[in-house]
Amino acid sequence: MTLSDCKVGAYEVFSTAVLEVCTLLAQGIVRDGEGATKFITVAVEQGRSIAECLAVAYAIAESPLVKTAFFASDPNWGRILAAAGRSGARFNPDQVSVSIGPVSIFERGTPTMTAKTEAKAVAVMKRPEYQISLVAGTGRGLGHYWTCDLGHEYVRINADYRT
Repeated sequence: MTLSDCKVGAYEVFSTAVLEVCTLLAQGIVRDGEGATKFITVAVEQGRSIAECLAVAYAIAESPLVKTAFFASDPNWGRILAAAGRSGARFNPDQVSVSIGPVSIFERGTPTMTAKTEAKAVAVMKRPEYQISLVAGTGRGLGHYWTCDLGHEYVRINADYRT
C-alpha cells in the first residue's frame, strides 16, 4: 500500500501524528540545550516573506547577547532589534513592534517600557517558557524559531572539558 492508496482522512491523521512527534522531538533538543533554563519561541510576523521572517527569528534566537538577556530575564528591546537588524531582512524600525508574552516593550518604532511594563515583562521572562514576538509591519510573512537561554551553566559545561 502506498500513501496515494490511503484514504484522505487516514493520511491526514498520520501526517498530523508525524508532525506532532517531530515537533516534540525538535523542542526536546532545544529544551535539553547545555545549561538551558528557559525555552523561548521567537515569533516574527508581517515580514516581506517567510524566508525573511525566519532569518529575523534565527538572528534573534541565536544571538549570544539576546540569549544572555533571556537568562537574566532582561527585557532588552535594543538587543532584540539589533539582532533583527543583523539578519539581512529589510524592514523599517519605525514599523516594528516587539512583545514579550503579552507585554509590549517596543511599539511601531518607539520603546514603550515603563517601570510597570518592565516589571511585567521581567515576570514573563522568569517563566521557564515564553514567547518573544516581533511584528515587522512590511508584509504577510511569518515564521518562528525555538531557542533557549545562555547562562553560567553553559559556560561551566563547555569550560570543564578539553578536546
